[in-house]
Amino acid sequence: MKILVPIKRVPDTDQKIAATADGAKVAIDHIPFVINPFDAIALEEAVRISERLGGAAEVVAVGIGEAEYEQQLRTALAMGATRGICVRCSRPLDPWNVARLLEAVVVREQPDLVIMGKQAVDDDCNQSGQMLAALLGWPQAAFISKIAVSDDHFDITREVDGGLENLTIKRPAVVTTDLRLNEPRYVTLPNIMKAKKKPLENIKAETLGIDIAPRLTTLRMKEPAARGAGVKVADAAELINKLKNEAKVI
Repeated sequence: MKILVPIKRVPDTDQKIAATADGAKVAIDHIPFVINPFDAIALEEAVRISERLGGAAEVVAVGIGEAEYEQQLRTALAMGATRGICVRCSRPLDPWNVARLLEAVVVREQPDLVIMGKQAVDDDCNQSGQMLAALLGWPQAAFISKIAVSDDHFDITREVDGGLENLTIKRPAVVTTDLRLNEPRYVTLPNIMKAKKKPLENIKAETLGIDIAPRLTTLRMKEPAARGAGVKVADAAELINKLKNEAKVI
């Protein structure tokens, strides 16, 4: 069995995130980068599936970006991925172009399962997984909180507004992970050293034959307005009056 895990390099959200003065982008010079947390969950689940199968599953981590992606891909290898692929691309990519590039990698690798985070914490688009499944014509399940592997299908539990939904989808398939699927393991020093010897392939995006001209334009970024100070009210009647006539929320 082969499992493909796309990962994205994102700013560490534990740090202070701010827009540049001109509003063109996020100021990232002072911020460390990490694997997107939802993608780390996807990678952890892929490694756990491989462990349940006695190590028989090959886990391939894929990143799309510049040379800096090697750091996050090496972290993925230290977490347990078998090998890594870096699709070298210096241009900013929207979810559609990410899905198109991943489609080319999937056609090349022929995995049984693509498991990826439901969204990236930098843009929160939540689109690439669904677009990839549509491009491939594969079954998909989004926001999964449990997955079990069978010979020709996957048994999935996914979170919906009304509770939990149980699905069975045929292989190959695309799934996206929710927070409650697992908790990613910590990377140990011995595994970091082992990861340096694992294969990491570099592919130029141009060689995949995909038009990655941007289809989205970021007009402006700005920080949220500062939250105003709270006020005390004397009683419930005054609270209701303020909610109705000042906040206008009721």
